[in-house]
Amino acid sequence: MGSWFTREIVDQGQLPLFCLLAAVIVTFGFIRFSVRMIRAQVRWWPGNVTPGGFHIHHVVFGVVFMLLGGVGLVAVRSPPLAVQSSLAALYGIGAALVLDEFALILHLRDVYWQREGRASVEAIFVAVATISLMLLGFRPVPLVSGGRELGDGVATGISVIFWLVQASLAVVTLLKGKLWTGLIGVFFNVFLVVGAIRLARPNSPWSRSRYAPHSRKDINSRRREARWWAPVNQKKVALQELLAGKHNQVPKEPPREADRDSR
Repeated sequence: MGSWFTREIVDQGQLPLFCLLAAVIVTFGFIRFSVRMIRAQVRWWPGNVTPGGFHIHHVVFGVVFMLLGGVGLVAVRSPPLAVQSSLAALYGIGAALVLDEFALILHLRDVYWQREGRASVEAIFVAVATISLMLLGFRPVPLVSGGRELGDGVATGISVIFWLVQASLAVVTLLKGKLWTGLIGVFFNVFLVVGAIRLARPNSPWSRSRYAPHSRKDINSRRREARWWAPVNQKKVALQELLAGKHNQVPKEPPREADRDSR
């Protein structure tokens, strides 16, 4: 195992990326354990950080760690591998703390344990999947090589056209509500082509703007969702709740006008 790690990770220059991935996974596991202990009101576990009664969300600490790690990676010229790996780990800790409250940033309100809070777990899953693919040696389709044979100008032009087409397909795929297809498609372009061609998922931006209610495409899209995606989504939600806790908190109702006037 040690020889494999040295040969495949250290010798290949992948140690910083490995430290980044490990930091994200470990930090996410720790912070989810922490918030679940706080939610269960376990007495011996430290509670939220609330100096003077003001609740500081852990996304704040995440931003600080990301700045420290990111600025360090940029500012230090040709850092030793140990320093580079440590800064990458620091950045990973910050990224995990920020992504764990991604839903709060997205909705600009505390939806951590509500249904919308699952977006944070989804964001962590996407980050871990992306870094893992890169650690395994996969990269977004590289720029066209062979500049000597084609000429640098021709190669650059082909590269720009290729990336514009790839970006367009990725945008269409994401607008159709196919997050994971778009993610995998960045590494394997055939998924982008399939995702851009096939029907959009119901309630996605693409379907809301281009599929008229009760039209043939709208009906087929909802039928396909119920047949294929709903069972998969149930299993995905079950896995997310097993790892991150149940997002079943009822949203608080905003104060009524009469209540506001009485204050």
